[in-house]
Amino acid sequence: MANTPLAVLDLVPISSGSTAGQALRNSIDLARHAEQAGYLRYWFAEHHLNPGVAGTSPAVVIALTAAATSRIRLGSGAVQMGHRTALATVEEFGLIDALHPGRLDLGLGRSGGRPPGQAGTGPPRATPPPGGSAVGGTTAPNGLLIPPRFSLERLLASPRLALNKKLLMLPGAEPQNYTEQVDDVLALIGGSYRTADGVEAHVIPGENAGVQIWILGSSGGESAQVAGERGLRFAANYHVSPATVLEAVEGYRSAFRPSDELTEPYVSVSADVVVADDEQAARELAAGYGAWVLSIRTGAGAIAFPTPGQARAHRWTDEDRTLVADRIDTQFAGSPKQVADRLEQLRDATGADELIVTTITHDHADRVRSYQLLADEWQRR
Repeated sequence: MANTPLAVLDLVPISSGSTAGQALRNSIDLARHAEQAGYLRYWFAEHHLNPGVAGTSPAVVIALTAAATSRIRLGSGAVQMGHRTALATVEEFGLIDALHPGRLDLGLGRSGGRPPGQAGTGPPRATPPPGGSAVGGTTAPNGLLIPPRFSLERLLASPRLALNKKLLMLPGAEPQNYTEQVDDVLALIGGSYRTADGVEAHVIPGENAGVQIWILGSSGGESAQVAGERGLRFAANYHVSPATVLEAVEGYRSAFRPSDELTEPYVSVSADVVVADDEQAARELAAGYGAWVLSIRTGAGAIAFPTPGQARAHRWTDEDRTLVADRIDTQFAGSPKQVADRLEQLRDATGADELIVTTITHDHADRVRSYQLLADEWQRR
């Protein structure tokens, strides 16, 4: 199994009672440990206006981490293109690549906004009950849990999300079409960008940078289509949208066309995991996960990750439990063998070429150990 690489996705979480500065130091330290443990790549997510998440700028955190590591690939999982331009993105990653050539993954995500009138292109969602989840759920042929679909309606209607968009975008600005953005990024890095009347643009540094382009997506819609049609690598989010992971990878593979970059589809799939000596210990470390996910899905913004004691003090309603059930049910928490078995199941169900692991615990030492225990078990198989 060790020939299926493992990667890391890090949100730079802030634990209750801690600070953003300590969260950044913890993430850089974890990247060093991940490099030593044999993880292939280490990605940083982009989130804004979240009290419990310090990963607001992947490029900045990547630059800091690149200086503290030597060989592990570093990347964005993902840059939110809904409030950015292709030029700004290529320039940022081009600067880092100039000092750390050949180590960067530029993951592009569609989130952050869409052009006016452009609806989502993912698979249709069932009508949810008041709690927020659709009725249903199933399993893949090998038994992997595919939970009911989660409705984003409550989250998308959040005043915080509207404020997020207002503060990230210039007044009057509108998001660019995502497919056009991806094409612009590819053209700027490849040195082939031309306007309709023939004016060239050359990004220095950035042009001909040794950057791998990844597309991240949660459905079989636009993200999967653009990744497949342009022959790019695709990362599907089981840890964020487990209900649609099979549709996402199927949509990508169906759309795939060989390119200079890839002759065959290449898929990485993410999972949220916590590993400890045994299942009981892992469940204890993961106790704060439910309340943390709830804070995100209600639109309040990710809270500082609670201690197990703080998590146990949370008063749950039936609606709250329904709101986070798909994420709780698909978190892999257990002994090294238990978690590796479930990752193997995820890999086989999706045909993943790589697996991305994301782990949050209150104490940094527990998070480091979780990744080490998993790496040790994975390499033994």
